[in-house]
Amino acid sequence: MTLSLKTPSRNALDARQGVRSRKTFHRRRTIINYLLLAPALLLSIVVVVVPGILTAVASFTDWDGLGFSANFVGTDNFTDIFNDPTFYTALGNNIKWVLLFLTIPVALGLLTASLLLRRKKTRTLYQVIYLMPYVLAPVVNAMVWLSIIYNPHGGVVGYLRDRGMSIEPPLANLDMSIYAVAGVDMWHYWGFLTVIYLGAMRQTPVEQVEAAMVEGANAFQIFRHVYLPNIRATLLLMGVMIVIFSFLAFDYVYLLTQGGPAHSSEVMGTYAYAFAFSSFQFGKAAAVGLIMSFFGLVASFVYTWLSRRDLSK
Repeated sequence: MTLSLKTPSRNALDARQGVRSRKTFHRRRTIINYLLLAPALLLSIVVVVVPGILTAVASFTDWDGLGFSANFVGTDNFTDIFNDPTFYTALGNNIKWVLLFLTIPVALGLLTASLLLRRKKTRTLYQVIYLMPYVLAPVVNAMVWLSIIYNPHGGVVGYLRDRGMSIEPPLANLDMSIYAVAGVDMWHYWGFLTVIYLGAMRQTPVEQVEAAMVEGANAFQIFRHVYLPNIRATLLLMGVMIVIFSFLAFDYVYLLTQGGPAHSSEVMGTYAYAFAFSSFQFGKAAAVGLIMSFFGLVASFVYTWLSRRDLSK
């Protein structure tokens, strides 16, 4: 009996070598991708993750921010905050801030963007003009409004008072101060939304707009049934960003009122700032920061859920 050994054919050897070379190539590409991502990942860990963990740890201590010694106090910081009426004033003002920014600037931005769609030659100029308040430093915008608008002696308010109108300076009014500050921030922000919404609307397929015009749809119907569905993702993203930024509001409140008068314009940002740099209670400031982050986290989860629901349709 004769035993015959079959040797692999040339094609089979080439196929095996090709598989091994492809695996080697994919392995090398994966390693290179991880190496390219490493600097960004390391930066995120150093700048975001580590400070976040340290803030969470500090919120359970009585750290004064001046040394390295801190005593663990458990949930005492959170208990003191939840028992402080100023906290609920600041939280209520942040909620008002969210509601204001989700309505007035969004409505102005959508309206202006829809109007600019028809002005093909001059809309670039208009976008530059609308963006000017947004690119200016907040301190500049605040000084403009303090000196020209809200000044009770030489500004618009002072002019109206000199003409016999009994107008109380808005920033000194307990009921109006938060709305006066929010008005300045909305004035600086709505132009940015206009540019974002205009860019999204310009991505709408021309065929859909032309089909709606052929069917006899008017301008409002085209906006409602053509443009809005096409910019839904942009509206959703900007809505979530507005919620997050609203709970991080600080600069204009601090520049215009510092949270006054009598905490009437206090927001979570100025509330935490007062703990950290006025009374040097960095533990309580960190606790307020965690509460602020919680609302941003909730908004992010809502955005993710809505995005997945849209993709599943």
